Amino acid sequence: MCGIVGLLPKKKSLRASLGELMLPMLGCMADRGTDSAGLAVFAEGNGSSGRRINLYSQDRNHDWKALAKALGEAIGAKVTTRAVENHAILLTAGDPEKAREWLATHEPRVRVLSVGHSIDVYKDIGHPREIAERYGFGRLAGTHGVAHTRMATESAVTPAHSHPYTAGEDFCLIHNGSLSNPYSLRRKLEKRGVRFETDNDTEAACRFLEWRMREGDTLEEAIKQGLRILDGFYTLLMATRDRMVLVRDAFACKPAVVAEHKDYVAVSSEFRSLAHLPDVRNAKVFEPQPEEIYSWPV
Repeated sequence: MCGIVGLLPKKKSLRASLGELMLPMLGCMADRGTDSAGLAVFAEGNGSSGRRINLYSQDRNHDWKALAKALGEAIGAKVTTRAVENHAILLTAGDPEKAREWLATHEPRVRVLSVGHSIDVYKDIGHPREIAERYGFGRLAGTHGVAHTRMATESAVTPAHSHPYTAGEDFCLIHNGSLSNPYSLRRKLEKRGVRFETDNDTEAACRFLEWRMREGDTLEEAIKQGLRILDGFYTLLMATRDRMVLVRDAFACKPAVVAEHKDYVAVSSEFRSLAHLPDVRNAKVFEPQPEEIYSWPV
């Protein structure tokens, strides 16, 4: 059992309060998962020439400024950093693949959480409310965000196994449910050069969809392929730079509820985490249908 939440403000003035509005949503879903939690938020107005590289270290005293300086010298580009506890956001116009390679070789204890023009990812083990407070979720702003509370059932409780999962750039996925065929799917993708970092079933779904998009599919087209390939019970909530997308499997036994308001779209595993949202009584509240793809643009 896990909890998923997502919020996409249509009214631009609400974007500054994205974290403040999502914080009660995440806290309410803490009852569905106390092992770990995570949040992906998409920033507004980031220049297309630069990348945001989100990093995590178990060492809360990691010298992020020294890392940024060494990385910048290695890739021949300026790297600036903003750190919160054991999380850091690097900003650079340098080649992101060169940055990944250097980090893997010279900073093997540091994990890359996400890469993209607008995505930031925070995730860690512990109670969701404590994680949200430590990383300052309530102060975050952005165009949209998705968050997850995890109760581990089939893989380890580590920051790497926490959601959101990312692949490629500016794409993330959170998941409530379980897949029965992640290892066969993984073997097929590995033969095509796709690299995995954990044994979590959610990562298989995330990397499959991102692989399909690299092959030319839109996210919606990739999901249609996923509905044919992914075997199990699941609700998937995904986000890219320009949209938030929700889908449930054919049996739809994993809970989900949507509130569509003129000012926002909100998604959660349970309505109680949406009850605080502005004017929610005038929102269209509904349960998503099985195998129907719901896609909301920013």
